[in-house]
Amino acid sequence: MTMSFTDFLTILPPAFIAVAAVILLVVDLFIPKHREGITALLASVILAGGLGVNLAMSGRSLPPAFNGMLVLDGFAVFANAIILVCGLAGIALAFHFLRRMGLDNSEYYPLMLFSTAGMMLLNQAYDLIIVFLAIELLSIPLYVMAGLARPRPDSEESALKYFLLGTFSSAFLLYGIALIYGGTAHTNLIGIVQAVSDATTFPTLFLVGASLMLVGLGFKLSAVPFHMWTPDVYQGAPTPVTGWMAVAVKVAGLAALLRIFVMAFPSLAYALSPILAAMAALTMIVGNLVALVQNNIKRLLAYSSIANVGYLLMAFVPFANAQVASDAIAATLFYMVGYTFTSFAAWAVVAAAEKAEGKGLEIDDFAGLGRKYPLLGIAMTIAMLSFTGIPPTLGFWGKFYIFRAAVEGGSIALALVGLLTSLLSAYYYLRVVVVMYMKPGEPEAQREPWVNLLAAVSAGATLLLAFFPGQLLDWATQALLKLI
Repeated sequence: MTMSFTDFLTILPPAFIAVAAVILLVVDLFIPKHREGITALLASVILAGGLGVNLAMSGRSLPPAFNGMLVLDGFAVFANAIILVCGLAGIALAFHFLRRMGLDNSEYYPLMLFSTAGMMLLNQAYDLIIVFLAIELLSIPLYVMAGLARPRPDSEESALKYFLLGTFSSAFLLYGIALIYGGTAHTNLIGIVQAVSDATTFPTLFLVGASLMLVGLGFKLSAVPFHMWTPDVYQGAPTPVTGWMAVAVKVAGLAALLRIFVMAFPSLAYALSPILAAMAALTMIVGNLVALVQNNIKRLLAYSSIANVGYLLMAFVPFANAQVASDAIAATLFYMVGYTFTSFAAWAVVAAAEKAEGKGLEIDDFAGLGRKYPLLGIAMTIAMLSFTGIPPTLGFWGKFYIFRAAVEGGSIALALVGLLTSLLSAYYYLRVVVVMYMKPGEPEAQREPWVNLLAAVSAGATLLLAFFPGQLLDWATQALLKLI
């Protein structure tokens, strides 16, 4: 099969990152030991170049490519941009940290690029086979990255646990794809839509297959009850890996969930919406309740990320109604932007405060941090306020638009659960702020320029972008024009 110019343009953003990752892997062989900064610099240039290529594609209107298996529309460009920004933040988070902890193995950067390429491919997937291949491409490097702190037992445990449960969830996903193919005779999203409109599907196979796909994607998103791996993997993996995957994997997984269910599965909304609503409610309740009793900051942020998935799923429940779904998914994309900046502000502070790998991460270890290190204290305070949903932060507007979308979709009870759990979350988020400023202590944090810059930029964006919520929501809405 020959590649057309349209095919080339469509595959260009993820292919650019993947090919560059292979080249970087080879080039790194010739970079002297203890000069890993060169590899990090090259990886940053690659991600910045990929971001430029991706944004250059934003004004083009391209039909589905490779016989309808890939697409590059506004939605994919939007999600790809978030993923690439996450990659740049992940490098800033890792550069000094890995060297300080004696983990400066340069394979971190090519592995991150390979996983990033998988995430971008997932954002552009228009066929369920590509969905599966993209998830494997993004996951396999992550299994390795989670165990980079070898021979530390908890890091090896996190890698093994993530690998075993990730493989298990992939089996659910693949079996779901097989059943959908059995029910519709298609794996291509366009073909599935056509089969549904022509009433040529086997409804039972179609429904069971979609349910199994929801299980597989629910694992990647850390949605309850598929969340049990999350706190252990987040705690055991090196902090830069945890901070990066806590955001990027969720963005890619949610983008796949939105595209597949909104485009190809709206006929199943009557059966799946109650399941999604129950999953969203359980995720919000479990994530916030268990976070209340956490004393380790990485586990607290792990359960926080679980709770945030519940808020994102809440807006996704009315996915069958095109008008409501458009507003709800735009609100979801808005929330993802706010979650990205808020999370990296928090993880930057965690990385700076970590004394040795896995040490200095108890919440009490942050006592006095706000007074001794004002920049880190302010960044963490802004992040905690944004997570809680207190104005003026992006987190406030994100939750406002999510709750509004849920109410407009008729999920008033679910919105009430979200509101109550948000109030509950104020206890453990503000507890961190209270410890930083009101509890005496002499914490030791690293004065690392890239980590400080990441904390300042992320916290600043969390505040400044909150003054332009309408413009950001309009941008998210425009990204959906070819999805809905």
